[in-house]
Amino acid sequence: MNKTWTVAIVCAGLAVTFALSPVTASSHREAPLISQDPLADNTDLYAFVSPTTPDKVTIIANFIPLEAPYGGPNYYKFDDNALYEIKIDNNGDAREDVTFQFKFKTNVRNPNTFLYNTGTIASLDSPNWNVRQSYTVTRVDGDKRRNRSTVLGANLPTPPVNIGLRSTPNYEALASAAVQDLGGIHVFAGQRDDPFFVDLNVFDLLAVPPADTDNSDSLAGYNVHTIAIEVPIAILTANGALPTGTTDPNAIIGVWSTASRPAMTVRKDAEEKTNGPYVQVSRLGQPLVNEVVIPRGTKDVFNSLEPIDDGAALPFVLDPEVPKLLSLLFGINSPAAPRTDLVTIFLTGIPGLNQPLNVRPSEMLRLNTAVPPVFNQNPLGVLAGDIAGFPNGRRLGDDVVDIALRAMAGATPLTPAFNGGINALLGDGVAANDKPFLLTFPYVATPHAGNK
Repeated sequence: MNKTWTVAIVCAGLAVTFALSPVTASSHREAPLISQDPLADNTDLYAFVSPTTPDKVTIIANFIPLEAPYGGPNYYKFDDNALYEIKIDNNGDAREDVTFQFKFKTNVRNPNTFLYNTGTIASLDSPNWNVRQSYTVTRVDGDKRRNRSTVLGANLPTPPVNIGLRSTPNYEALASAAVQDLGGIHVFAGQRDDPFFVDLNVFDLLAVPPADTDNSDSLAGYNVHTIAIEVPIAILTANGALPTGTTDPNAIIGVWSTASRPAMTVRKDAEEKTNGPYVQVSRLGQPLVNEVVIPRGTKDVFNSLEPIDDGAALPFVLDPEVPKLLSLLFGINSPAAPRTDLVTIFLTGIPGLNQPLNVRPSEMLRLNTAVPPVFNQNPLGVLAGDIAGFPNGRRLGDDVVDIALRAMAGATPLTPAFNGGINALLGDGVAANDKPFLLTFPYVATPHAGNK
């Protein structure tokens, strides 16, 4: 597999950053309706074998796009009325087998002040911290038809947001104190730096290279709210055991995250009351699929679908718009439809790497949990022979914009006639996050402070 998926690019001294981002960039606002509901908006999903504890998998689901650090006095937080979930399919049938649910509760100690905090917040139980949030983590086994649930932890504290030097002078310590050990399962929920990196100037009438040579990370300086969980692999597999090797069919899992809201919400007299069953309003598995593969008229419908229903999205993957734009705007030829190669990459997983037996095509991150983590990661992941990276799961440092763009252009071994030349050199010119990631759980970098 390593040799098969290695792409040799010989282009001495040439850094190619073409003006092709308009067809792949993500602003995190991927669908019309969910763009009006940022607290329930999935921005990114990551799943990888933990580098410090390779018998565990870390899953990171980010929400609330484009958080400006100076968001006071009503700072960003998770929505108490939303249900946030991370779902795992361990047998390829496109139904969840293990789900981790997160529910939040906000407590305002003093409603007679406008302040988020009345002094320095030196600990998670500081009396100066006025608006705080806690959460409950529940494990659900089985799908919606048949399931049983177990509360893993309740009243778990989130850290405050990173207000600034006067309010949160030792923010790293506050965040570290919010990492919880639930009997071998680690969880964290709170504000973090946005780990996604991309140049979004593409939306300014295609002001991209070579017209724009800045190529800066448009999400630099912005935060998100992160739900992170580190779970023993044996809890996630179909047979409840560590895989015996990369060819063990139990090694492969599929992961996606969702946000749901009660069917009815009424706001009156400064109160919000909800009623009815939860309705899924946001969903994320593979990065960029809803942004650039699903057409505008179907985006919010796709957000409401379960993976079992993803046959409705199959035509858009088989004949996507992106390759047509590559040809129209830049004269770059891609494989002709039907694009079964993209079905393999985005819907079924790659045979011999992360495709489950008897897989049902569906959109989710697929991870072979028996592939060990690597110390020297290649941001191009599987395309560069690093099979521990995207699209085998997704690590924080994987350059998914470049990878997805090249896959859309056919620059993979699945379509060898297009696996070279300009097709294999496409990118947005941004190759790394603006802040280094942490070396330990929850791995996502410290959020930017509102007042430095």
